[in-house]
Amino acid sequence: MTVSDPRPSPRRCGEVFEALEGVIASRKADPSTRSYTTKLLASGPVGAGAKVTEEAEELVRAACGETDDRVVSEAADLFYHALVLLACRNVPLASVEQELTRRFGVSGLDEKAARTASDKGGSR
Repeated sequence: MTVSDPRPSPRRCGEVFEALEGVIASRKADPSTRSYTTKLLASGPVGAGAKVTEEAEELVRAACGETDDRVVSEAADLFYHALVLLACRNVPLASVEQELTRRFGVSGLDEKAARTASDKGGSR
């Protein structure tokens, strides 16, 4: 594996995501014409969602045949764009964390089956 900077981050992963969420929230509250984040937020869920889709595809392509550095770079792009999409919907990262916490200790297959069963009940 050849990742650009093998030194551990001085912050926990969660701290980095929280700090990034804060920057995104500040761009939403105080838009800047020179900010890419502001531009994405202004495009709403449709525009930000299109970027999430694009970045997910690029991550998969990188994972299937590019260097580890490219995989890391594309994963970072995907996470950033997902956070912007959450901000477009006013969904805090803490809600995603709570959902992931809820899923701990539950078989992924069982959890997916429960979601599929509830989706058939017209909850959407």
